[in-house]
Amino acid sequence: MALRNRKLAALALFVALTVLHTWPLASDPAHLSRLDNDDASLNTWAIAWVAHVLPRAPLNLFEAPTFYPERHTLAYSEHMVVQAVMGAPLLWSNVSPVIVHNLLFMLGMLLSSWAMCLLVTTWTGSWPAGVVAGMLYTFNALLLARFAHLQAQHTEFLPLMLYGLDRVLDRGRLRDAMILAAGFVLQSLCSNYLMVFCTFTLMVAILVRPADWLGAGRGRVRLNLALAGAVSVVALAPFGLPYYLINRELGLTRSLADVARYSAGWTDYLATGGRLHYALWSHRYFENHTPLFPGITALALVVVALQSVRTRRDPRVRMTIAFGLLGFAFSFGAATPGYEWLHTHVPLLGALRAAARWGWLALTAVAILAGYAVARLEERWGRAAAWPAIVVILGTLVTVEAARTPVEFTRFEGIPPIYDRLAAEPRVVLAEFPFYWGPSFNRNGPYMVYNTRYLQPLVNGYSSFQSRAYEARGQRLQDFPAPAAVDELRTIGVTHVMVHVDGFTHDFGPDAVGKVDAVHDLELVADEDGIRLYRLRQP
Repeated sequence: MALRNRKLAALALFVALTVLHTWPLASDPAHLSRLDNDDASLNTWAIAWVAHVLPRAPLNLFEAPTFYPERHTLAYSEHMVVQAVMGAPLLWSNVSPVIVHNLLFMLGMLLSSWAMCLLVTTWTGSWPAGVVAGMLYTFNALLLARFAHLQAQHTEFLPLMLYGLDRVLDRGRLRDAMILAAGFVLQSLCSNYLMVFCTFTLMVAILVRPADWLGAGRGRVRLNLALAGAVSVVALAPFGLPYYLINRELGLTRSLADVARYSAGWTDYLATGGRLHYALWSHRYFENHTPLFPGITALALVVVALQSVRTRRDPRVRMTIAFGLLGFAFSFGAATPGYEWLHTHVPLLGALRAAARWGWLALTAVAILAGYAVARLEERWGRAAAWPAIVVILGTLVTVEAARTPVEFTRFEGIPPIYDRLAAEPRVVLAEFPFYWGPSFNRNGPYMVYNTRYLQPLVNGYSSFQSRAYEARGQRLQDFPAPAAVDELRTIGVTHVMVHVDGFTHDFGPDAVGKVDAVHDLELVADEDGIRLYRLRQP
């Protein structure tokens, strides 16, 4: 009973911290959003599409409706199957995808912090250690700066993976191998970045514990490690194949120039959006950087942890330090010796653009080591009357250093009602104008959110990748409603055209909409709230 009460108390604490660090999101999840960032629009659309297609045609998961008529277009970005499955019951009940996205965002923070708390508590035997580790793992400078990235908040399966790995190396049991595989697979299905990070984490963690799997008498450990790997490959293969096909056909590999542009520098580890440090000194390092500052309290606790000989000898600490150093080194991208070779020869690494995000592994290691420090402090001071106050002070310091509330959100007033007309149509292939491509590609973000109302083919699209075919199509459509552009729409099977009047006139002049009305092949269906819907007549 006492153990269950502690688990529930920790869970309640992380609920409160999630609300605090995302405030005021919990006060109005129906209208507050980060849709000002088109990555959030993409993620909102992705969970809606995945939840829609899985019960209907799961084999068509990657045949997403955007970028029509291209194939495997979900593979242009993160699929986020796990998050979509979590939100599916609400989405199937016609709850707004924006609300579901917001709830999943907060749920990811909650589950991630609680999972790390349980892991470090299990490893150290100290609940205060677990709580502090959970706080640092989730509510840190990097993740609190990524409010537009739902996938970044769902890291709840890494602790399960580490737990399973440690038990396999320690005991070599089949059950533990399945826990390891489950943790790895589920974390990989949350994010392709996290899949790569977890793959390298497992590699270095195993390498620094050779005595646990090499030599006589450790055959069962090696067998179960191999089995966990085989199960993971089989489970992930259906999700990896479309990315392989897209890479082979369209060249999804990131260039080293892109990697260099999105790599960390030394000053990134001084950057944080936490209001205390930002106001005092970190503002000079924050702009155009990936915030990776662990916090003064966290760094002090790491020093405490590493001063303990018993802590340094713990094999779990050894593998934590190993993957933390790996993440730190790789966050500098091509500036790290050997990274360029790995980027060229290891397909998983070649798909990553934002190398600075490797710093997440360094922050994860800091969180775990800080938990060990609290455990060592508890051994020394746990019986003292002041110990509860010390724990509260540590938790308060960690929270104050990280907090950047209130967070700024954009107000979302709902999807324009005109899209309900498309939802009622038996067959729709839509093109939205202005049609964005090239440098303005991201401005298709709102169209992605609107697509969640009808989830039928859309010629427009936004993701982390823009194909040459899409760019060529954008060039052919830039003169819409010229006859050649209308013929292009008809050639690819477009049935409807949506014109956003303000944007269209801003880009093409005050007479632009009149020119659209003058096209005989375009029949005006509706004109609502500054949006005009046309049906493209077929010959």
